[in-house]
Order: sequence, then C-alpha cells, then structure tokens
Amino acid sequence: MAEQRDDGKPGAEVEPAGSNTPATPPSPPPIDQAELEQFRQFQQFQDYLRFTQTQQGNQPAPPAGAGQVQQYSGGQPPIPPGPSHEVVPAERRRRPAPKWLTWLGKKVIAWVLAFVVLIVAGTWLYNHYFPSDKGEDTQTFVQHGGGKYHTNQSLPTDPFQAVRGIYDAIGKPDSPESKVDHVCLLMSNEAQLQFGRDLGYPDCASAVPALSSKVTDMNSYIYAVRPISSMLIESPMTIHSCWYSVQGGPVLGSFTLTKVELGQWLITGHSNDPATCPASPTGNR
Repeated sequence: MAEQRDDGKPGAEVEPAGSNTPATPPSPPPIDQAELEQFRQFQQFQDYLRFTQTQQGNQPAPPAGAGQVQQYSGGQPPIPPGPSHEVVPAERRRRPAPKWLTWLGKKVIAWVLAFVVLIVAGTWLYNHYFPSDKGEDTQTFVQHGGGKYHTNQSLPTDPFQAVRGIYDAIGKPDSPESKVDHVCLLMSNEAQLQFGRDLGYPDCASAVPALSSKVTDMNSYIYAVRPISSMLIESPMTIHSCWYSVQGGPVLGSFTLTKVELGQWLITGHSNDPATCPASPTGNR
C-alpha cells in the first residue's frame, strides 16, 4: 500500500533498503608469470628493432608502452610479431677499388679506343687511295684508272706486250665495253685523256669504239706490234707505232711506258707519231 507522507500526500512506494546497491565487479584473474615474461621479451625485441633502424638512418619504431607493463582485456599480453618482423642486417659498405685496378682499367679502355681509331683511319685511307669500282659504269671505272695494279697483277710485265694489247683489243670483235676496259685500263688517267685527244676524240672511252670500227683486217692489225730484242728495256721508255708496218686499221701513235708495282708496265703518256719517225732498233725478239 502507499506510504503516507507527513504532508498528507501519498508518496512513492519505498523499496526495501539495499535493493539498488550495484554488484561488486569480479576481480581480474591473476597474470600468469610465464606470459608476463614473454611480454617483457617482446618489449626488448622492439627496443632492439628501434636501435637497428636508428643505425641505418631510418625512423625508429613507435615505442611500445615506454617500458611499462600494460594491462589488456582478459589479462593477456599481446602475441609477439611473427617472421615478418625479423631483423635485417645493415648493408655493408663497399670497399673502393684498388688504385692499381683503376689505373689498369683506364689503360685498357685507352688501348681499345686507339685500336678502333686505327681501324677506322686505315679503312678510310685504303678506300681513298684504292677506291672500289662497285656500282660504277665502265666509263667511270676507266676514268678512275681501275687502281688495281697497285696490289694485283693486272698489267703486262713486258712494255711491248702492253702496246700490243692496245692493238689487240681494238682489233678483235669484242663488245665495246670489253674493249674500253682492256684498252683504257692499260693507261694512267693522264694517258687516257691524251690518247683520246691525240686521235681526235674527247677521251679514251670515246676513242676505242670509234677506232675499232675502222679495223678492216683483224689478223694483220692485232699482230702489228712485236718485241724488239736489240732495244734496251728501261723505265720510262717510248714505243712508236711508226716502227712497225701497221695494216688493216688505224695507226695509234707513240706510247710512253713506266714500270710500276709488281714489275708491271703502265702506259703513262701518249702522242702522235713524229713527222720523221726515229730509227727503229734492229732485231726482233
């Protein structure tokens, strides 16, 4: 029933004393000493990590409780980190290379560069003085003089055979290109130009086909020039066409020859036969 207050008004029902007193929380379970020791070892491990990171110039790891033992729910310390937090040894500094090794490396590089320069320079000089005839037409090749006799046996080793080769090539019924190659390559560049102009043509390459068209008796013409046994062979020397009885084609004038590499004879000059032919040496070889 309701309790009557002193002022005569009904009040709230009074509950028995002690019914609203909060319950006392249970005490935490005691901390196991083995687990506490494990937690302390974990803190030491973190201290060691911070030390190694400081030695490597990295930022230290965040402190773990500033060395104080912390209480966690359930009274259990955290589990130490696994293999992902293993200690990484600091990188060892590389020792500088010995001075003698550095010096030797510079010498080797210098020798290699010098060798490359020599190869490039040698190739350029060879191509400059002995140009390739690849890609040149016959007339251009002839105007450049071939350039092969310096290193190859491409000319006659007898001066009379060189002049006879001119008559032979012009007299035979070969192709014009073959005639030009054979005749003009027996001459130097200057002699080629003189040969053509002396006979009324711009150059050797133009003269050879025109002269060949005037040959009427091939057999008589190609054997017109013969060696003369009594003549002294010396360099330079001149062989005149007027010494021989040239028949069956045009007379080709006088040829000056010079001995060159490998005992070969190159025609280095040309002129028309003189008005009065010099006396020919007697005797044939």
